Amino acid sequence: MTTTLADWFGTAENWVFLLIVLPTLLAAWKVVSSQNIVRAVLYLVVALGGTAALFILLGAEFVAWTVVLVYIGAVIILFLIGIMITRAPLRAEADLSHPARVRIPAALLSWIMFLFVGWAMLDAFGAEVIPTGEQATRTADLATVLFDRWAIPFEVVSLVLLAALIGGIAIARRDPEDVS
Repeated sequence: MTTTLADWFGTAENWVFLLIVLPTLLAAWKVVSSQNIVRAVLYLVVALGGTAALFILLGAEFVAWTVVLVYIGAVIILFLIGIMITRAPLRAEADLSHPARVRIPAALLSWIMFLFVGWAMLDAFGAEVIPTGEQATRTADLATVLFDRWAIPFEVVSLVLLAALIGGIAIARRDPEDVS
């Protein structure tokens, strides 16, 4: 069954999707392009909120509330505390950006990764349709998969986050005269 663009715009769910995804994409762009670090963190809150709303549209309420509680509720607060502790500059500074010799390869690599992930998703799922609300994944099924098949990677990620937290504390506690 092929759908046309008119059919796509004729569905109310797709309009709700557009109302969520457009501000989310704009906020994500402002996260990486803002020169004020506090504003970048606040744009990240908007982007994560939009992501949580998209998970609700998919019927994954548990994942949506996890994004809200863990990422928006904890990680963003951790970022803001880290900004305050490290005495990061709050005003816009021109020298925060990398030179073009770094930005251009980074942008190219980002596009290559985007195309690779997009190809992998299309290869894995193809034209498969996401089931409607009555067939959504239950939290118990998600927990079974997460702690049965993905228990080791889940713990590895927690250790990486712990290492990042320890590194952030070590950087924050360094006195300004110790910085070389």
